[in-house]
Amino acid sequence: MAWNEPGGNGGNQDPWGGGNRGGGNRGDQGPPDLDEALKKLQEKMNGIFGGGGGSSKGGGRGPSSLGLGGLLVLVVGAAVIWAAMGFYTVNEQERGVILRLGKYHDTVLPGLRWNPPLIDQRFTVNVTQVRSKDHRALMLTEDENIVEVGLKVQYRVTDPQAFVLQVRDPEVSLSHALESALRHVVGTSEMHFILTEGRALLATEVQDRLQSYMDDYGTGLQISKVNVESTRAPTQVQSAFDDVIKAREDEQREKNQAESYANGIIPEARGKAQRLLEEANAYREEVVARSEGEASRFIQLQAEYSKAPEVTRERMYLDTLQSVMSSSTKVLMDVEGGNNIMYLPLDRLVEQGGGRASSVKSSQAFSDASTEQVADEVIQRLRRQAAPRREER
Repeated sequence: MAWNEPGGNGGNQDPWGGGNRGGGNRGDQGPPDLDEALKKLQEKMNGIFGGGGGSSKGGGRGPSSLGLGGLLVLVVGAAVIWAAMGFYTVNEQERGVILRLGKYHDTVLPGLRWNPPLIDQRFTVNVTQVRSKDHRALMLTEDENIVEVGLKVQYRVTDPQAFVLQVRDPEVSLSHALESALRHVVGTSEMHFILTEGRALLATEVQDRLQSYMDDYGTGLQISKVNVESTRAPTQVQSAFDDVIKAREDEQREKNQAESYANGIIPEARGKAQRLLEEANAYREEVVARSEGEASRFIQLQAEYSKAPEVTRERMYLDTLQSVMSSSTKVLMDVEGGNNIMYLPLDRLVEQGGGRASSVKSSQAFSDASTEQVADEVIQRLRRQAAPRREER
């Protein structure tokens, strides 16, 4: 007969050993009945939530015992879940700002962290990311012109506490401060300066002023760089401004060419003037030196003349005659006691004696050979004239 058939002793042949389930002999070591375990759990839950009393099979436990145990289980489970909700991770690029009961408590570093849920409130902020913001607007310059300026601002968070707590929306404050700083700098500059060489200076001034605004507001932002991407006139008048800029560039080019020409002419003129001054000084020194030499020669000649007047006078005459006749090719001589004038073609005489030569060589030959003959004849004539005078004396 099968163990589960009705009647007989089949009920005692339960293979799970649950012969008397009403709390009989517990010496049997078989596993508990699954249906009985589910029934007991249901009775405990009914006792906790106000259900009916337990049956006689509950081992004599009352409703109060079941309610206290279930409540303890729920409390422990809720505590475990609450504690598990408090674990979180802060990445390497982030910092965590902790508020406890709405008040700043701490700034946590990267790693695995725990904070009591529902008591602490956390905000994670990326402090290494370089953020950027584009801005473009029409501005009025100092000379009452309108320019369109486009720039990009790069920034990052350096103070997480100030970024989270000091300002409601730091990036909106950054936009307003950027607009204010840009209008202030452009409004104090001329349009030509902004459109040409002033873009780098414009970016530097905007960055400095914007950083001062961020520090005053306490946003916790650090401005890394301000790049001016474009500065131009409004689209409606862009062509006219292009013509103006081209004209200014042409003007600057002409000025540079004029300066280059002046830089080449002025030093050359100064060099010529200096050369003339040097030549004048050299001529002056030459004239002075020649004059001093002539004076010295005259003084020496005077001393020799006082010693031998006739010889000195004769020598001076000969030297003078030589200096005059050396540059002449013809000589005319008036012979005493005759009516004819002697003509001496010295160039012909030189050609007959030494061949043909140039006029300069003829003059040189005359100074060397013919002059001695003329000088001898002149000396003889002077002696003949001096003889009667001696006799008269």
